[in-house]
Amino acid sequence: MERRSSVLCPKAADAALQTLGGHTSQGSGAKWANPASVRAPRPARGRALSSSRAASRLSRVPCPERQRTLCAWSAFWAAAIFSIVNPTIARAQTAPMSPYPGATPTYAPPAPPPLETGGLTPPPASPRPEAENQTLERLERAEREDAGRGLEFVWLDVESGYEYIALSGIASNGLVDGQVIEDSGSALSVGAAAGVRLVFITLGGRFRMAKAGDWDLWTLNAEVGLHVPFGALEPSFTLGAGYASLGAFDTDSVQPGTASGFDVRLGAGLDWYINPLLSLGAKATLELLSLERAAAPQPGTEDPAQVYARDGDGTGYGVTISAGLGLHF
Repeated sequence: MERRSSVLCPKAADAALQTLGGHTSQGSGAKWANPASVRAPRPARGRALSSSRAASRLSRVPCPERQRTLCAWSAFWAAAIFSIVNPTIARAQTAPMSPYPGATPTYAPPAPPPLETGGLTPPPASPRPEAENQTLERLERAEREDAGRGLEFVWLDVESGYEYIALSGIASNGLVDGQVIEDSGSALSVGAAAGVRLVFITLGGRFRMAKAGDWDLWTLNAEVGLHVPFGALEPSFTLGAGYASLGAFDTDSVQPGTASGFDVRLGAGLDWYINPLLSLGAKATLELLSLERAAAPQPGTEDPAQVYARDGDGTGYGVTISAGLGLHF
């Protein structure tokens, strides 16, 4: 029995190649070395039965007619394969190319998942309390007005000014006679102070000397102060108390000796910080004096001299206005 095989017609093969790649066997001059090796594609399962019947019929058709029939089937299957392959080729050819081969393609990050995932919603934003708003406003204002001075730990200052002193201005019991030695007068006041500072509070000591016409009065006080900074300006309030001494009497007719006691001083001042290290200030103080004098032998028996032969005391006051220079560390 003669074996029949499905031989692909050369013309059909040329037509299929023209459809797929644009080349034919005639155009290239190629010959079919093994026509039996080119077979029609396997049909789908649904058409397996019809394909077998077609093959059996082709086996009974004479050679020229069978070749024409095979050419038609070959063209059909080539068109079907091309319709499947062509979209993939088109997509591969039209894929956008990056202008920079080595560059990493940019892409938009995925959107974050909604906060309502799982049925949970975030709580609504509650309004800020009024007290908190006021506190934040004060802090912002303080930051704008800050002089940039930083913290201060040690301070020094010197002062000079005018002082009026009344030794027996409140009460007098023979402290001075008021004739040979004046019991009141104006004096040039000089002083110096030093201490430490704890934010708004200052602690320190102050020495002040007042030199009047007939006597000298000096004081040495412990002092505490409250300072309220407003940018470069700083008001202050001080309270001091300590030892007071009256002496250096300018007279030869009597020998009053010396008097001593204590004083209490209240003060208020205003400092202007030129820079964090240096400040200029003005101060006013009110001072209470309480002094006692011991009896001293006198060279004569006149009335003024007999005053100092007995013990004496007095209560007075002093008012001082001064300007000063401060150093801050």
